[in-house]
Amino acid sequence: MRYYLARAEDSRGRLPQALEHYRAVTGGEHRLAAQLGAATVLGRMGRVPEAREALSRVVPASLAERVQVTLAEVQVLRDARDLKAAYDVLDAALSRTPDSPELLYEQALIAERLGRVDVLERNLRRVIEIQPGHAHAHNALGYSLADRNLRLDEALSLIDTALRLSPEDPYILDSMGWVLFRRGQPEKALEYLRRAWRGKADAEIGAHLGEVLWSLGQRDEARRIWDESLKVEAGNETLRGTMKRLLRR
Repeated sequence: MRYYLARAEDSRGRLPQALEHYRAVTGGEHRLAAQLGAATVLGRMGRVPEAREALSRVVPASLAERVQVTLAEVQVLRDARDLKAAYDVLDAALSRTPDSPELLYEQALIAERLGRVDVLERNLRRVIEIQPGHAHAHNALGYSLADRNLRLDEALSLIDTALRLSPEDPYILDSMGWVLFRRGQPEKALEYLRRAWRGKADAEIGAHLGEVLWSLGQRDEARRIWDESLKVEAGNETLRGTMKRLLRR
């Protein structure tokens, strides 16, 4: 009961209350989840050293639990915008468990934000080797290529595989729309991006949808989509960059 109370308080943003309930869970099937929950709450409260110290005291019962602890520490550091430290934590963990798909995938995402495209590609290709059915690895690699306007045939193939594995995922639909736009097919891209936006009103999806609409001359609708996207995540870098680039023309 304490664990579920903690989750409820956490979802409401009542962090001190959530922390109290998480810490009250000292055994049972939710023990590990409560320990990780307490650490992530501490991180969101700005108590990052305390959060990391709490995680260092967790004793994992299996390799899977050790991966969960590592990912929790990475989340604390990501929330604190310390991407370099998060990357280093994953690097150390991967030196012990080099073929963990979860750790490889997480490091790939952080590597992209740090400009380490070589690590992004290397890790995602390894994830695909280990788990050919990992839709998000196919999608992340394909989107990364498409966003950089590189090897668009390969990008399309990767995203097509991801879409076959997870046909209704809004983020994969967004990637398909984006790679089609990069390939000079805006009308076809628009179909996928509208489906993605209907599935998830996400700021980055809105940025892409608005850009395609803008390119097709549907500028009032593009502005409307961007305005709605700003309400979702006003600080999204992709959205802000897209609007700045197109609206100043």
